[in-house]
Amino acid sequence: MSANYELHISEGAPSGQTVRVRSETRSSVKLGVMSKTSGIIIAGMSDSKQNESQKSAKIAAGAVVCVESEIRGDVTIGARTVVHPKARIIAEAGPIVIGEGNLIEEQVLIINSYPENIKPDMEDVEPKTMVIGTNNVFEVGCVSQALKIGDNNVIEAKADLGRNVILTSGCIVGACCQVNTCEVMPENTVVYGSSGIRRVQNEKPQPQTLQLDFLMKILPNYHHLKKTGKGSSTPVRN
Repeated sequence: MSANYELHISEGAPSGQTVRVRSETRSSVKLGVMSKTSGIIIAGMSDSKQNESQKSAKIAAGAVVCVESEIRGDVTIGARTVVHPKARIIAEAGPIVIGEGNLIEEQVLIINSYPENIKPDMEDVEPKTMVIGTNNVFEVGCVSQALKIGDNNVIEAKADLGRNVILTSGCIVGACCQVNTCEVMPENTVVYGSSGIRRVQNEKPQPQTLQLDFLMKILPNYHHLKKTGKGSSTPVRN
C-alpha cells in the first residue's frame, strides 16, 4: 500500500521547505536534497534507518544539534551543547555520553570504536561507555576516540586523540597533533608542535560561553535541528 512521507530538505532550499515523496515501501524513502537543475537528489540514510538513529539519540532540552550532523548508536547529548553540520558522533562499541556546554564543530569525528584486536561479533565483548564532560571544544576536523574526557579541554583543528588517552581537565591538544599513548594526561597540559611538545599552563581554558550563546541563536536561523527531549535533565557522569 502506497503512502506519503514528509522529507526534510537539508540543503539548497528555502528555510522550512519540505517535499512529499510517494513510495510503495517505507524502506525506499530517503532524505531528499533540493537541486536547481534536477529537482530532488535522493541521497543519504534510508527513512527507517534515520528514524532508528533518531530514537537512539537522547538530546537534552537546550542542546542545538543540526540535522546535517550524523549521530549513530546510543548517544546522549547534554543541554547547551552545540553540534555543527557534518559533525559525526558514532557509538559502535558502547554508549557515548556528552555533558553540558560542549562545542562540536564541522567535520569532527567522535567515535567509540572497537580496539583493533576485537571484532563486534566476538563473544563476551562488554560495551564500554565513552564519557565527555562539560565545556569542551572540538575544533574543525579533529578526531577523538578517547573514552574519558573531563572538563574545559580544547581539541584543536585536525588533532587526533587515541582510544587509550584520558584527558583530565584544562588540557589543550594543538592543531594537527596526535596523541595515541596510553596515559592519563595531567590537568592543564598543552600539547603543541609537530613533535608533540608538552608544557603545563597556569590556568584552564575559559569556557566558550559567549560563542555558545551566539551559535544557539544563529544556527536555528539557517539549519534545521534534531528534536530534543521534553525534559531538561542532563546526563549523569560516572
